[in-house]
Amino acid sequence: MHKKEIKNYKKNLKLTPRQREVIVGKLLGDGHLESITDDKTYRLKIEHSLSQKEYVDWFYQEFAEWMSSAPKMKEQIVNGKLYRKYWVNTISSGAFRFYAKQFYKDKKKIVPKLIYKWLTPLGLAVWFMDDGSVKSKNHKARIINTQGFEKEEVQRLIKILDDKFNLKCKPRKQKEGFQIMILSESADDFAGLIKDYMHSSIKYKIQGLNLS
Repeated sequence: MHKKEIKNYKKNLKLTPRQREVIVGKLLGDGHLESITDDKTYRLKIEHSLSQKEYVDWFYQEFAEWMSSAPKMKEQIVNGKLYRKYWVNTISSGAFRFYAKQFYKDKKKIVPKLIYKWLTPLGLAVWFMDDGSVKSKNHKARIINTQGFEKEEVQRLIKILDDKFNLKCKPRKQKEGFQIMILSESADDFAGLIKDYMHSSIKYKIQGLNLS
């Protein structure tokens, strides 16, 4: 397409309600918004390990009309260790500006004050697929890695999980910050809430829980 056609195409694109829910989950998780136009437009950047290729492909399909190229693989060497990553970016668009203003302050990711309104079971599933883990093989509790947020923000998320989804959680202090631990008493309810939204390649994270 010519530049004018591309500009008109971007201008006419609208985020669907489902895409908005996925964005909320992704920004609570590993997603990142980047501007190369002085905050006028943003693109959503997704990057995972190559082992999560199917999950990235799922995201690519969810936002197909927002993509200009297919996901790609890259290699990085960190402290002498080779890492294989799989990544994709959306096109830059003003449609993502709203989320950049809500989820970032002074270029640092934050928990928006209105997250209570926006977080849905789909968004919760995406967030957990990104940052969730099992506490241990012998424990039903599940962990969401929220160490990048401030303690007060983690407490806000815990309150939302309780008030909106009736999930009992508590903060779990780590060297890097605080995780959210979904307590064993709520683990089955949590799995039931998100199971239908989780990609099959990530469902191992709720394996062993009651999914009825």
